[in-house]
Amino acid sequence: MNLSWFIARRYLAARRKGRLLSLITWIALGGVTVGVTALIVVIAVMTGLQADLREKILGTTPHVLVLQRGSSLRMSDWASVLDEVRGTDGVVAASPFILTQVGIIARNEYAQTGDLYGIDTTTDRVPVTDMEAQILTGQHALKRSASGLPPLLMGSRLADRLGVFPGDTLVLASLENVRRGPFGEYVPTMRQFELIGTFSTGMYDYDVRNVYASLDAVQELLGLVDQVSGLGVRVEDPWRVDEVTQKLGERLGNPYWTEDWMATNRSLFSALKLEKLAMAVILFLIVLVAAFNIVSTLVMVVTDKTREIGILKAMGMTDAKVLRTFMLQGLWIGVIGTTLGGALGFGLVTLLDRYRFITLPPDVYFIDRLPVALDPVDVVVIIVASIAVAFAATIYPALQASRLPPVEAIHHE
Repeated sequence: MNLSWFIARRYLAARRKGRLLSLITWIALGGVTVGVTALIVVIAVMTGLQADLREKILGTTPHVLVLQRGSSLRMSDWASVLDEVRGTDGVVAASPFILTQVGIIARNEYAQTGDLYGIDTTTDRVPVTDMEAQILTGQHALKRSASGLPPLLMGSRLADRLGVFPGDTLVLASLENVRRGPFGEYVPTMRQFELIGTFSTGMYDYDVRNVYASLDAVQELLGLVDQVSGLGVRVEDPWRVDEVTQKLGERLGNPYWTEDWMATNRSLFSALKLEKLAMAVILFLIVLVAAFNIVSTLVMVVTDKTREIGILKAMGMTDAKVLRTFMLQGLWIGVIGTTLGGALGFGLVTLLDRYRFITLPPDVYFIDRLPVALDPVDVVVIIVASIAVAFAATIYPALQASRLPPVEAIHHE
């Protein structure tokens, strides 16, 4: 092994006549390094994007929605259903909510549509979402306004569009509770609210549409006496939400039905998963190109060192040792290139995670920063695959060198 490694190092250096071979060796090494770096960075970005979207979606969306079948989003006997839901295994918290679309009219008479959420502001309960937790703990409190009007909490981007600030009075027009006017025309129900604060989730769609008010205020706007849209449920393990969803469906029965967050966003995460796989395959081609460079490098070394190989074999060096020499040479390129690529990739990922200097248009990508997250499994797969490809690239030229007849190799010109 020591002899094979000594000769492999001499051939890698190519100190005398084979300076071109040394250049080709560095090109192959650089190819592996660049390929591994690109793979680690891109896979980290895709993994971070998935994790960031999941975090933001679960921050404002209940893990499970319990709804009642019918033509409208209404649930009448919700108090008894709430007791059944809270008694189900795996359920951490549950609370009623109202969801409706409203028109929001600012003081400058500019109007914008939004999704109005009515939530239970009882502070002695377990919150269903992170947004509810922030409201109940006072970070974004739906406290009583100075004017006595119902308080309203709005996404920061929606507030920027309307040009409003905390303390401003807004008019909300219900698109559901529509009544007949004196002349038979349809007139939406309108109520005044006071904006008491804004929030920013980092998710463009939420910050430009979501509006929160107390459950009682939204019920009064919609003309509901004791009805809600449904129940929001928080479970112990969001990744096993399908088990709880099945239990709730069996326990509640008809006319109630459930929908979990994974089913709602399945198309989005399936697309991200497919994109991650496609990017990994495309970028892995860089490593394959580097492997072809390793093959060409070793073939040129075999051609250039044919006479020396013949002399070594005539002096007693076995075919196995010759085979090992060239395998070690190619494996060195793969290991060193993968190590350098892994270090560079980890360094770039760390810089991206710490400084977040790459911004994104949030209306296109849902988020405004490029998130990164390294999955240890992905890193191990990339490293093992790169070294395996580099090792496989050594087999043909190493076999070619080991099979050279000593006499013919010595007489090679």
